[in-house]
Amino acid sequence: MRLSTKSRFAVTAMIDVALREAQGPVALAAISARQHISLSYLEQLFSKLRKEALVESTRGPGGGYTLARAAQAISVADIISAVDANGASTPESEDAVDGSSLLTHDLWNNLNQKMVDHLSSISLRQLMDESRAKGAHIDVRPASKRGIFAQRDTKPFKVNAPNSVFALGAALATSR
Repeated sequence: MRLSTKSRFAVTAMIDVALREAQGPVALAAISARQHISLSYLEQLFSKLRKEALVESTRGPGGGYTLARAAQAISVADIISAVDANGASTPESEDAVDGSSLLTHDLWNNLNQKMVDHLSSISLRQLMDESRAKGAHIDVRPASKRGIFAQRDTKPFKVNAPNSVFALGAALATSR
């Protein structure tokens, strides 16, 4: 199993989705802004995660991604193998094995198996709990409102002009 930046970003994004899942589908743009990961890169990762049935997508305003299974049923190994096409590469899968690699073949196979076993034992739920324990901040409302019904945030303003002809006359009389 290969641990790469792609794997790290996928696990980070999946934790983000899992933490915010109770609020509905999570938009990739929001994940991108929070985690500082390129939106196009996230689209590629979530395409692979969706093909492996780890996430489900919802289209339209208010759409995004949700977990396809319970967080307890998704392991870190599942996420990594979904996004890394060469995630399960072992010396056995190589075409040419020379004499020097045969000497360490068992060592690397055992190490790979231990790593797979360890990552399989860590669930997305455990990572969520650790993130919450470390004080992960979760917004109560979505990071951005989208769609045709989105309302602008308006700031109240103070009017300094008189509100009637009589008030205008009184203001002019006192200013002289």
